[in-house]
Amino acid sequence: MANVVCVVDDLFFSIKIKTAAQHLGADVYFERSGDQALDTIRAKRPRLVIFDLDAAKLRATDIVAAMRADPDLGSIETLGFVSHVHADTIAAARAAGVGQVLARSAFTTKLASILDPRT
Repeated sequence: MANVVCVVDDLFFSIKIKTAAQHLGADVYFERSGDQALDTIRAKRPRLVIFDLDAAKLRATDIVAAMRADPDLGSIETLGFVSHVHADTIAAARAAGVGQVLARSAFTTKLASILDPRT
């Protein structure tokens, strides 16, 4: 069972997350398909789902809204990262129920504490 599911298609961030997870001993699973993400989240039952909110084709807000409507998934923590200049994306993510929205730079800075399996 993955501790964290990352719905990310950006190779740069995938590598950053994977490297940090390996250093921490965190169990991370990557889903690069918005169509498959909800099934993966159901199967893995992670403590946290991380979304790249800048990747429109992943449809993160739709996935989060579906999670919040599902009693089995509604309590899973969600975090999205996004370019700080995309105010409309930030507002949409919060409206959909993303628990925490971070600028890409803040996400990178806090990545170790986000992935730490002891949290």
